[in-house]
This record gives sequence, C-alpha cells and structure tokens, in this order.
Amino acid sequence: MSQQAADTQVRDAKTASDTAPQAPESTQSHSDAVLRTSMVGALNLALGHEMQHNDRVVMFGVDVGTLGGVFRVTDGLTERFGEKRCFDTPISEAGIMGAAIGMAMYGFRPVIEMQFDAFGYPAFEQMVSNLAKMRNRTRGDLSMPVVVRMPYGGGVGAVEHHSDSSEGYAAHTPGLHVYTPSNPSDAYHMLRQAIRSDDPVIFYEPKRLYWEEGDLDTSANPLPIGQARICRPGEDVTLISYGPTVPMALAAAETAAEYGYSVEVIDLRTLTPFDEHTVCESVMRTGRAVMVHEAPQTGGFGAEVVARITSRCFDYLERPVERVTGLDVPYPPPGLEHLYLPNEEKILGAIATLYAENDEEKQA
Repeated sequence: MSQQAADTQVRDAKTASDTAPQAPESTQSHSDAVLRTSMVGALNLALGHEMQHNDRVVMFGVDVGTLGGVFRVTDGLTERFGEKRCFDTPISEAGIMGAAIGMAMYGFRPVIEMQFDAFGYPAFEQMVSNLAKMRNRTRGDLSMPVVVRMPYGGGVGAVEHHSDSSEGYAAHTPGLHVYTPSNPSDAYHMLRQAIRSDDPVIFYEPKRLYWEEGDLDTSANPLPIGQARICRPGEDVTLISYGPTVPMALAAAETAAEYGYSVEVIDLRTLTPFDEHTVCESVMRTGRAVMVHEAPQTGGFGAEVVARITSRCFDYLERPVERVTGLDVPYPPPGLEHLYLPNEEKILGAIATLYAENDEEKQA
C-alpha cells in the first residue's frame, strides 16, 4: 500500500474507491511457520482464525462488512463467514457498543470496530457504565468477552477526530483491559488472546504502523498478557514506550548508542494490566528513565508510569523521569502534526536532559 493511498483513506473514511487497497496477503519467509506480513494482514489473519475456531465470535461495525473496514482489516471475512458473523451497522457507536454488550450477555464473543478511536466517544457511557462493570455488577454470573478495536494515534496526516489517543480514558476505567501492539506478531497473538478473554478488552491499533511489515510465527507461544517486552537491552537509560512510539524509541536508542549512551527500550504492550515489575527492575538498574506516548501529557498514561517509578524506585533515580508526549492542545491540522507528536529528536533531547550535568564525565 502506498502512503498516498493510505492518506486518502484516512482523510475520507466514508469513501470507498475501486483502487482502495485490500488486506495484504501474508507471504512465506525463512520458515514454513513464519509469515512476512503487515499489521493489517496480521489482524485480518487473527480475526479469521478466531472466527473459524469459535462460531460464537462475531465481527461488526461501520463499513466492516462489504467494504472490509476503512483500513481493510476485515477484508474478506463477510465472504468467508457470512453476513450474520461479519456485518455492517448504522453509524451509531453507542448502539454498536450496546449491541456488543447484549450479545456477550447471551454467550457471543463480539469484536467491534470504532472506525477511529475519537469516533468512539459517543459510546463511552456504554463502555464505562456497562461494559466495564457488568461482570462485577453480576458478581461473576455474566462475563463480558467483548473486544473493542480502536485504530488510534497520529502520523498519517489525518484531520481532527481521526488521530486521537484515548487510551488513558480506558486505562483509567476499572474493569477494562487495554492492549496496544507495536508489530504484526503482537497484533496477531494479542488479538487472539483478547478474543478469548472473558473480560472486555479495548484493543488500540496504531494506524501509523498498520502497513509496517514484520515476521509472524502463528505457531509461537505468545508472551502472557500483562508482560512487557524488553526490545533492546541497555545500561544507562530506560526508555518506556507502547504502540506507535515503540519504533521511534528504538530509533532514538540506536542514535544514542552512537554517542555512547546505552538505552534500554521497553514496549509495555498492555496498559492494564501494567507490568510494573519489568519497568521498575529496569529503572533500578539504569537510574534514569524517559516515558514516551502520543497522547497529551496532562493526565496521560505516562503520568501513572512516572508515579509508579517514583514510588518504587525513588532511591535509585539519578534524575527526575522525563516525558516525551503529545502537546496539551487539540489535535492540529495535518501540516502541523509533526510539531505536536513525539519523535526521535525529542526523545534524544530528553535523554540529553538526563545527562545535562554529567556530559563531561560521560565523555571522560
């Protein structure tokens, strides 16, 4: 998929053209069990496998049926499983969420799509009041195996309501699990784990990474939910990221190494449950930390991470924890989003701040 085609889809989510790209087919790589695919392809594969595995799994939302979703994540599922298992809905996010809750109460495992995460705001009342609380309200008599797929984040030149990062709202709500993969392998395995969960999962999919390719071993044993991944080991700084910011964190760590700084990069993978142990164990070793996310800084999930670090690792910290985040302003027009979003340069600046008083010692 070309970036031009991707941008066109994002800017006009309601228009389907004959040239709109389909979900990429997975191609064989270095092993019969390993595929080379994009995140879109991995998500499509996971949905297909779970729908084949369990006929109680249903997929619905705006344009997910005949069109295959605005990003083509559900491409081909209606043809494979029929219109009763993958189908379109009216443009009513609260109705979509409410229908999913009702179906879950009657034994289905609904997977629903909010076309863009900011489109899901009208569904928040259902999500917070019923989806998150139903299992507790019924003292476990009813489970809530609902997956809410949320394409989120910026970096694709989209307009207002198409680039929000609302994960902090969901993570703040007891009863909801929040997953956000950063690569095709995690996208595949974590979506399958989410669908099999008896608790509701808000599944945040980073749009800027939809078309990035990677290896996917469908037969591999995935990491347990709630376990972060150390993507790159390091000794000097702990760089904490998730979802769309993981690749830029890795790029910043690579550049920092050229200047003599050993940076450990952590991909949280899930916000709730949060892997406090992995994060704090790393910070206790390095003594310095940077938290990165696209959402605005004030009240963002990074504030919770910093609070946990400060509480558990205070005596180990050489400097206060730095944050690299989106700005505390409404999401800007496409031409200005590069000023709003975190990037490699801003992350390197935060790392430099941690060593502002120690540069001479570092170079000695």
